[in-house]
Amino acid sequence: QVQLVESGGGLVQAGGSLRLSCAASGLTFSSYGTGWFRQAPGKEREFVAAITWSGGRTTYADSVKGRFTVSRDNAKNTVYLQMNSLKPEDTAVYYCAADHSRLPYASSTYYSRESEYDYWGQGTQVTVSS
Repeated sequence: QVQLVESGGGLVQAGGSLRLSCAASGLTFSSYGTGWFRQAPGKEREFVAAITWSGGRTTYADSVKGRFTVSRDNAKNTVYLQMNSLKPEDTAVYYCAADHSRLPYASSTYYSRESEYDYWGQGTQVTVSS
């Protein structure tokens, strides 16, 4: 049974940092590109960042570029999202998702489409206070 489990969310003040983790089981995670999405109250889910299956390429939404960093440790079946300089508008439930296409490049057009992903986690809440 495939599972993606996010962790590391919480409450942080504006300007602070959090590191989210996405731990995978039941699949060869190193063969999957991985994306991070978020959904704020009353808003649609939106793309945040993605990393290719090898970890060699990344892509980010403009709203987080320069503040967030996605990385992976395939030996630990885990993908990370380091979030720095957090803003109140970053408040949302954050989801990770896995895609089996093994794209060698980090296409933002491709990875921003929710329909491209095969598996999703349940999400972790991030709240940034002003």
